[in-house]
Amino acid sequence: MAKQRHRSRKPLPEGVFEATIEALTHEGQGVARIAGKALFVAGALPGERVRFRYTACHSQYDEGETVELLVPSPERVTPRCAHFGVCGGCSLQHLAPAAQIRFKQDWLLENLARIGKVEPREVLAPLTALHWGYRRKARLAVKYVPKKGRVLVGFRERSTPFVADLARCEVLAPSVGTLLPALSRLIDELSIRERVPQIEVAVGEDSVALSFRVLTEPTADDLERLRAFGREHGIQVYLQPQGNDSTYLLWPERERLVYRLPRYALELAFKPYHFTQVNREINLQMIDRALELLALDGSERVLDLFCGLGNFTLALARHAAHVVGVEGDSGLVEWARRNAERNGIRNVEFHAADLAKDVASQSWMQQRYDKILLDPPRSGAFEMIPHVAALGARRVVYVSCHPATLARDAGELVYRHGYRLLKAGVMDMFPHTAHVESIALFERR
Repeated sequence: MAKQRHRSRKPLPEGVFEATIEALTHEGQGVARIAGKALFVAGALPGERVRFRYTACHSQYDEGETVELLVPSPERVTPRCAHFGVCGGCSLQHLAPAAQIRFKQDWLLENLARIGKVEPREVLAPLTALHWGYRRKARLAVKYVPKKGRVLVGFRERSTPFVADLARCEVLAPSVGTLLPALSRLIDELSIRERVPQIEVAVGEDSVALSFRVLTEPTADDLERLRAFGREHGIQVYLQPQGNDSTYLLWPERERLVYRLPRYALELAFKPYHFTQVNREINLQMIDRALELLALDGSERVLDLFCGLGNFTLALARHAAHVVGVEGDSGLVEWARRNAERNGIRNVEFHAADLAKDVASQSWMQQRYDKILLDPPRSGAFEMIPHVAALGARRVVYVSCHPATLARDAGELVYRHGYRLLKAGVMDMFPHTAHVESIALFERR
């Protein structure tokens, strides 16, 4: 159950009230009903009886926060992070990991049934890995706060635009999650401390990159402080004065930012602003599962749509006769080609194309494909579904980061284009958050 946020315009009931929590929203809030009206309670779990205080009242629903647990859920656990409940980076640390993944599986299946009117013949076992220190990509907010007299570095607070005052982050890779106070001190010492709004985090196989967004040119002293920080902590320091393309390496002289896919003998290079999967272990399992579902025998031609810098494409090329990767970002396409060359892969080709537009006349659309893989953004692949169907591939594997758009596109494939949904399941790419990553297999009837 999702909701839109609106500023409360009604007076709040005063005092503390009781409610029984019936469900969990896709944002990780408990759902209750008071006099028939939906109530979303932060910090509450299904099955719990809580005392709560109203925080907002709207025409269609109300919001509240937990004041006291009267009957706790058996699946409630103590959050590991001292900042949980204030920081908006996580919403489910109070729920046991096994229950988190079960709720995500339920959300996926509910979306498939309600939106797409489809049901998989088989529900795949969830892919899970480490619950802590897993996050290798992130965007940290930075803000000088005069009232605190210092710079804050971290994620935004829950439901506010303010930066949470964090001592450490338990879900970031430890090489970064323990550095937040040091980063705060570093930026506080810069002459441009009020002109550094964010830091892009990218953790590679054996390296860490931090890209500082700078709205004003740093002084020579600022640059030396940044270099010294990189030397002290063994971190690659980048500066981004404008858009992503303006990003440049400040320290050291040579960059080495790569991740590896050992099973496929692959090493992929990337820039700190490139899209890469945040969870290394789940990415490895996800690639394995995608290839398993495609059931390649080495003779097939495969189309990889929304291919990025080749995360799936190059692994597919190890098990297929020929693979075509298509991506809307021409910069990522160039890096995909570099990664193919870097790994000595010759049976691939890459094309740049806007996959939200009509691609029927594109040269790669004139080829034959036996299998297709899609890994679209949150908006899904709706515009591509008719083209995918027209190609007539026997199997289609769809990797999704948003259950609702997967469900919508699944309905199109099944009811309009002659496919059936064989398998679907979730992957715990973002433990302790409400983010749901999933994968589905479609077969032509």
